[in-house]
Amino acid sequence: MSLPAEFHDIAKRVNNWGRWGAEDEIGTLNLVTDEVVRAAAAEVRSGRRIPLALPLKEDGVQAGLIPGRINPLHTMVQINQEIFGPGTVACSDDAVTMGLQAGTHWDALTHVSHSGKIYNGRPASSITPHTRAQYSGIDKAGHIVSRGVLLDVARAKGLDRLPGGHAVTPEDLSEAEEFGGVTVRAGDIVLVRTGQIQVYLAGDKHGYGFPSPGLSVRTPQWFHARDVAAVANDTLTFEIFPPELENLWLPVHALDLVEMGMHQGQNWNLEKLSTACVEENRYSFLLSAMPEPFVGGTGTPVAPVAVL
Repeated sequence: MSLPAEFHDIAKRVNNWGRWGAEDEIGTLNLVTDEVVRAAAAEVRSGRRIPLALPLKEDGVQAGLIPGRINPLHTMVQINQEIFGPGTVACSDDAVTMGLQAGTHWDALTHVSHSGKIYNGRPASSITPHTRAQYSGIDKAGHIVSRGVLLDVARAKGLDRLPGGHAVTPEDLSEAEEFGGVTVRAGDIVLVRTGQIQVYLAGDKHGYGFPSPGLSVRTPQWFHARDVAAVANDTLTFEIFPPELENLWLPVHALDLVEMGMHQGQNWNLEKLSTACVEENRYSFLLSAMPEPFVGGTGTPVAPVAVL
């Protein structure tokens, strides 16, 4: 089934192919300039640090929806082993097998494709079992540090958590922006809180994934107009699930990653940050969200920290 005309119309409006040159592999992260980072550093006032990652554990958020995306399998490969002989210093070592997007993570620009293309018009066939992502792998993202802005859509509506069928619209984002007394600027990393992570934290990982509030297919235009560098939220699927347009699966992924070249993150725990922003009466901060540099990776675990 081909993508509908509505999708292609939005795609044309948000497309960034060639904006930073034909060789570009990082998309909207180009908007995070030295000047943007210097301004972001000025957001640190109290020095309060809020971790935003879920614990990586075998009983994690994945419930089998995506084949092969397994929760971390953590095994010990050495336990107090005197590897240099009896009486020497003993070592303990462990290893992990997991899906790179199993927990709190960034999607690389190569995570999805459509119409045979990935970001900047490159062929989707450039992703292979041997070369992995030849272009725009998560290692190409380098450092992701900028001003972070929390758009607390749930709290702006007077809710603890948005209902499962709520598609977060551009109007919702503007409402949250006004609620927080903050203006999204070029190069910002926007964090959208729905409250959905509470379902997982309460022990219902199936309910966490479905049904889920999430971003509407209309939101990429909002982010594009403001030159946002990256977006993350507190849901499993990022966009509303099931989709708002019948049989149009993952359209926001395709618009953000493929057309706009904007990295996106999922499973971010924004609950403590929401409370901290209320207590400090501000919704902007320095955000460090460094990707693990898996060469050719289509995503990466991340342990983001907001510094207020």
